[in-house]
Formats: sequence, structure tokens, C-alpha cells
Amino acid sequence: MLQTKTGAAGVALWVNVLLIVAKVSAGVISGSVSIIAQAIDSLLDLFASLINLFGLRFAARPADREHPFGHGKMEAVSGSVQAGLIFAAAAYILYQAIDRLLHGAIVRYITAGVAVMAVCIAVDMLLARYLGRIARKTDSIALEAYARNITTDIYSMSAVLVGLLVVRFTDLVQVDAAIAIVVALVILKTAYDVLKRSYQHIIDVRLPSDEETAIESCIQGHMGELAGYHRLRTRKSGSDRHVDVHLVMPASASVQRAHEMCDHLEAEIRAKLSNAQITIHVEPCDGECSNCPAECPQDQAMPGP
Repeated sequence: MLQTKTGAAGVALWVNVLLIVAKVSAGVISGSVSIIAQAIDSLLDLFASLINLFGLRFAARPADREHPFGHGKMEAVSGSVQAGLIFAAAAYILYQAIDRLLHGAIVRYITAGVAVMAVCIAVDMLLARYLGRIARKTDSIALEAYARNITTDIYSMSAVLVGLLVVRFTDLVQVDAAIAIVVALVILKTAYDVLKRSYQHIIDVRLPSDEETAIESCIQGHMGELAGYHRLRTRKSGSDRHVDVHLVMPASASVQRAHEMCDHLEAEIRAKLSNAQITIHVEPCDGECSNCPAECPQDQAMPGP
């Protein structure tokens, strides 16, 4: 269960609840705006976990009458909503930090804040590694986005920890607000990265060049049996890769032979790309044989799978 998308999202949810309680308590007790900024960020992480849990469960539904291509794009929608929440958090933190920087504030019980931040950093390091591993295993956009968000939290929490130590030994309370501003800027960068990646999947950006090269190598390996190919199109929906291509068969090829070639290519492509959904349109050649790579004898044998 813990090695699945939904299981990982559930673990992240409960870990975030504990971190929020710890950060809110430390922020209220100490009056540190940088800890409060981290508490707000973790609160948004909690909403992100809920969105992930819903989005991943929805995306995992099989294709149905209303959604014949499945529900995979819900993962990209989930990532986009997360990006919006992160943008909102950054704006609020910037407002609070600039206000504290201009008007000043008192930071108390700094040692307790340092201890809480150190524990939160250790917990988030473990959580980020766990989510990153599950994201790679399941090819999940939503979990990858969340793991990246937590990694950014680790860096920002480290900055907060350093800032609190500086305040502890120098009494320069302005450092606390300055660190909060830096945290907000880092959060803005994370929101941009998450939104960009999610948006690419929503608008059907093609698969990475190395994956398209793998598809083309499968096809080109059979140019002795094919007269050509064109209109190779690819996209991704959640963890599913969608591939469609037009194959040009020799004029002498039978329907059965064309069908066998399609099955053979689909098996080869799926062996190289996980979760590949493949559509092949077969066309007859145009009869121009001078530059055709195919051999047309009727009794040509098909390669084995």
C-alpha cells in the first residue's frame, strides 16, 4: 500500500498534519515571521496532499464512456491547483515579512523555534526521498511535483534555521523578516516550475525527444517490411503515454500481414516505454517504387516478436 501513488499521498498527508501543528505552535510562541511563513507553507502542503489524494484516485480510474482516453490528466490539473496555492502562500508571506521589516517585531523563545525547525527538516528530508522514489516508480506527475515542493521546503527551512540562530546570537530581529522574504521568493520559483510542468501535460506537449527516438528506432528497424511512416504524434496523460502513427505498407501486403506488423511494433514500443497506449493507422504505398525501402514479394516472412 505504501508503495502506491495513493498510499504515498496518504503518508504525506499525515506527516504534514504533524509538521503544521509543530510549526504553528513554534511560530505563535516565538513570534517569528519566518517560522509562521513555514507554517503557512506546510498548511498549503496539507491542501496539496488532499488535492493529490483526490487527483491520483480520480486519475487512476479506468476509461469509461464519458472519458474514453482515461482520467490521467487529472494529475496535471492537481499540479496546477498546487501551483496556485503556492503562489498565494508566497504573496502572503511577502506581505507579512515586508510589514515586519518596516515596522519591526519581537522574536521570543528562539531556542524552541530552532529545535522545531531542526526536527522538521529531518522529517521532510525523509519524506521527500520517499515521495521521489514512489514518483519515479509510478511515473506520477503529482507526486513528483509534491516531492519537489518538499525539497524546496527543506532549503527554505534551513534558511529559517540559520536566520533564527543569527537572531539568537546577535539580536538582529530584522534578519528573521529578511529570511522570510527569501523563503517567499524560493516558493514563487517552485510554483512557477510546478505550473509549467503541469501546463505542458494539459496542452498535450510531445513526449521527450529520447522517448520519441525510441519509438522511431522501433519503426525504422522494420523499414525492409515497411514502405515508410509519417504523422508520428505523442503526448502524455498522467503516467500514460499516447502514441499514434501512420504506417505505409507495401502494395503487396495483405490485411493479415499489416495486422501482424502493427502488433509486432506495439509490443516493441511497449517494451521500451511503460504505459504506452498506441494507435497505428495503416496506409497502402503510392506505387512509387524508386525510393521505397520495402521489399514487396508476397511471400516475405514476418519477423518474430
